[in-house]
Amino acid sequence: MANIIEIKFRPRGKVVYGDAGEIPLQVNDYVVVDTDHGPDVAKVVNLAASPHPRKQLVGILRKAETEDLEQARRNLEQEALSRCQEMAATLGLKIKPLAARYDSKDEHLTVFFSAPERVDFRSLLWKLSGALETRVQLRQAGARDEAKLLGSIGRCGYPLCCQNFLTSFASVSIKMAKEQSLPLNPVKISGICGRLLCCLSYESEEYAAIKKKMPHPKQEILTPWGKATVISTNFLKETVTVQLENEIAKELPLDQLIHPKEK
Repeated sequence: MANIIEIKFRPRGKVVYGDAGEIPLQVNDYVVVDTDHGPDVAKVVNLAASPHPRKQLVGILRKAETEDLEQARRNLEQEALSRCQEMAATLGLKIKPLAARYDSKDEHLTVFFSAPERVDFRSLLWKLSGALETRVQLRQAGARDEAKLLGSIGRCGYPLCCQNFLTSFASVSIKMAKEQSLPLNPVKISGICGRLLCCLSYESEEYAAIKKKMPHPKQEILTPWGKATVISTNFLKETVTVQLENEIAKELPLDQLIHPKEK
């Protein structure tokens, strides 16, 4: 005897009837269904159903596992992103869809996009909601958010910090690069997003504290070997390279400077 159940492939989609056979199921369980385009995941919405005589039954393969649900969500999000790209192009909207994310219940979809300016996307929102049969939100992302969504490899050779562990973006300024004696070349101190590197802020406070203790280049100071003039400083090593009166250059730890004195 057939064990007829009602299932839905989308939260607001049509009811489909399937034969679960001897698979023990409850309402709100997820099952793997045999469809024309291959296995797909659907949600059980009713048990012991009575289908319309003309309705064709789909085959229920098994109860869905965690891996099936994760793959199904990725497929839904990729489908939503592709639909958004197609509809935006049809409507002539100058936007770049970046990523699509469903909520935990797969009932609400957020599509992130980038654009050179503000965009009136109301027509796209209406069409996309109807096509996907779900509630959709379109959210414009900034340059840093785009990098976080798409992901890549940073200058250091590691995955981007924003994609790996950063939960929020700290304020970064050119002053931080100056304090760390970095070259003020935008190409060298900017990330792939085109903004200043987030990592400039990681040790900014430490560099600022060390800088206060360091003498300035060309400043006259006293050392155990007599008067000297500062040639350069090394913040990481906390050392100072000086030129002694006998024209010998020495690199000294910061704690060996006797008394810094301005010229």
